[in-house]
Amino acid sequence: MQIKSLRGKDFITISAFKKEEIEIILNTARRLKEERRMGVKHEHLQGKSLFIIFYNRSLRTRNSFECGIMQLGGHANYLDSDKVYTPAMEGDEAAYSTERVSDVANVLARYGEGIAIRIYGKPTNWVYGAGNRYIREFARCADIPVINMEDDVYHPCQGMADLLTMQEKLGSLEGKKVVISWAYSPSVEKPIAVPQSMALGTSLFGANIVLAHPKGFDLDEKIIAKARENIKNHGGSLEIVHDMAEAFKDADVVYPKAWPVLSCLPPFNNKVDFDTMKNMFDENKNWKTTNDLMKLANPNCLYMHCLPADRGLEVTDEVMDGPNSVIFDQAENRLHAQKAVMVLTM
Repeated sequence: MQIKSLRGKDFITISAFKKEEIEIILNTARRLKEERRMGVKHEHLQGKSLFIIFYNRSLRTRNSFECGIMQLGGHANYLDSDKVYTPAMEGDEAAYSTERVSDVANVLARYGEGIAIRIYGKPTNWVYGAGNRYIREFARCADIPVINMEDDVYHPCQGMADLLTMQEKLGSLEGKKVVISWAYSPSVEKPIAVPQSMALGTSLFGANIVLAHPKGFDLDEKIIAKARENIKNHGGSLEIVHDMAEAFKDADVVYPKAWPVLSCLPPFNNKVDFDTMKNMFDENKNWKTTNDLMKLANPNCLYMHCLPADRGLEVTDEVMDGPNSVIFDQAENRLHAQKAVMVLTM
């Protein structure tokens, strides 16, 4: 497969790419990471601009994109969502405060070479899938690549960094037990994109995936179906359990984090029901990663988290800061994986 096959493609979800294309991105990330370590300049995007729009807060994503395109010789144009007309879907416009997405996308496409967007949760009134539809509307209207910096369904940039990290530490994922687990947080306002992208990514590489969560915390059934299709084509397995300790036994990777209850969100419910969700969260405070749980896993099991983590609630400090934790390797690999995406698409 030729690298140029990725040029101009949107990067909205891992599942839109063939395994061979994901491998091209990962190999490019490894090369760019090594060149940066060696002090080799790689200004492949010299003179090119990426417009970045955040409707949610960010530490790792914004800084890794801004640093990344600068290292590639390009420039990030940060569009403060409070300082520009709000892009609106057709029919949702409001006079002198919004501008139709198609108009915004067409204008930005005349100025630069890429658009990156993060949107989920409160900016979309917690309607599951609304953020993804918004990003896809940008992609439909712009003739430059659109990159998903996290929506309410997918976080492909985190997924690529996670794959890169696991391959660096474990080599092949074939036959490795990868646990994607829910974990307790006192805040119910959590996106579900990270575990879903983790399932989509690892299922391409022959992993034995264990999805662990309390009853009622199911992932999107369409995501599970796609992961099972990947497993059918590439090997591995997927098991769903409702016991954290059972899941951790003999694991090679554990990735415990909080995510919301989809049945409490529209369109699965007629309104956002945070009260029911909060009760369900509080009934499962014991879903917390501790050293005792880690002892059930393989001795070299990787502890992973996309960050920020709720220290002392999702996970203890001794696990987060312990020898099995690769959280800062993941954070660094956001930079390298996203540089690869930008180079290959822009």
